[in-house]
Amino acid sequence: MHIIRSVGIGILCSIGGYVVGALVTYALINVFSQNQHDRNVEAAMTAAFAGGPCAAVLAFIVGVVLSWRSH
Repeated sequence: MHIIRSVGIGILCSIGGYVVGALVTYALINVFSQNQHDRNVEAAMTAAFAGGPCAAVLAFIVGVVLSWRSH
């Protein structure tokens, strides 16, 4: 039962991690990108397909480990 609960907590953390990672990536690309023609598209695609998923995987691992340690 502890494994199922830990994975469930990890999934919830990964959803939050995706949102936070995507928003942070979007903001960073908009501020620091030198692209003048399609900066918003670059920021959206990078956030959706790079920043968000990377943060989601990291948040899943952290959520599972912290949940596992609390038991």
